[in-house]
Amino acid sequence: MQSLVMGLGRAGAGLHLPVLAKARACDPQLFGSQDVVACDPRWTQPHRPGLVATTSIGAAVGGLDPASTVVHICTPPTERHAVIAELAELGFRNMIVEKPLTSDADDLARIIRVRRKHRLHIEVVEPWLTSTLTRRLIELTRSGLFGAPKSITIVQNKPRFRRSFAAPGHPTAFDVELPHGVALALRLAGAARVTHAAGADLEVDGQFSARMGGAKVGLRHNSGVYTEISSDLTCPVRERRITIDFANGSAVGHFAVSDDDDHSQLTLRANGRSERLVLRDDSLTEWMIQVYRKFQAGGEQTRGFNFAAEVVQLLSVAKNICAEPVVPAARTENNRVVVAHHAG
Repeated sequence: MQSLVMGLGRAGAGLHLPVLAKARACDPQLFGSQDVVACDPRWTQPHRPGLVATTSIGAAVGGLDPASTVVHICTPPTERHAVIAELAELGFRNMIVEKPLTSDADDLARIIRVRRKHRLHIEVVEPWLTSTLTRRLIELTRSGLFGAPKSITIVQNKPRFRRSFAAPGHPTAFDVELPHGVALALRLAGAARVTHAAGADLEVDGQFSARMGGAKVGLRHNSGVYTEISSDLTCPVRERRITIDFANGSAVGHFAVSDDDDHSQLTLRANGRSERLVLRDDSLTEWMIQVYRKFQAGGEQTRGFNFAAEVVQLLSVAKNICAEPVVPAARTENNRVVVAHHAG
């Protein structure tokens, strides 16, 4: 199958192209030998071997067969509905969309209508769901080894100053890291409702970005489990950590924090003892291969899309809780970072 990448920013050029290269090397028969085609009106980078880059959709799709092409939608969340609709009208049916599927409930409804009209097969990027660490956590939760799960805490921190100021493609901090965390919580503990949410602005040396300092959301699952998810985009260190507290023990998992490494870690604690495991975990490459196999098999699939839509709906509720005007509530001692919280 051939690949068309729409958008060559951080997601397209920094993630999808390298992962496609690894996936194509792992399964050349699945992906074929054709060059990857990409489209971005701002494309100014030098030529890359194996990549045909254009600045218009018309030029990008000229030599492609829609039936055997997978489109990677890597544009900002606010632009995805328009791109999906245009490509659907051109006959493309198999689409991979970067997370989140979209940034609000209105655009979600529009995408749902386009998907139904054109019978699209849409898969939303969610490598944590194919992660080796996630599989271990699911097994642990279902086994009852430590008793019933009581609470889940997910922390997704990283410094994101330059990108937040220079190219605000994500409307809020809820759209950056939290889609991974919400999807993971739903996979581990089932359906949920939002209990509370908080957001923060970002301000450094006179530069300001609304709602991009960080975000928090609390979930109450139908299973009785409570989840707290937080993301600090001003944190000096990168961390993607999950803690599950069980009746008789706990599990602390660390996902890989970047594409520099492909290992995760898991620490199990119970009865005063601790065990630490290091896991090979190239989850995004594995996710990509699995999705291309789904496309090759054909047929309209709804499970993954409906799951991604549920994530958007929960995050939309959380963002609505924080929708009132942001007023700086506190600053750090050096007057650099605003921390303005809202709770519902």
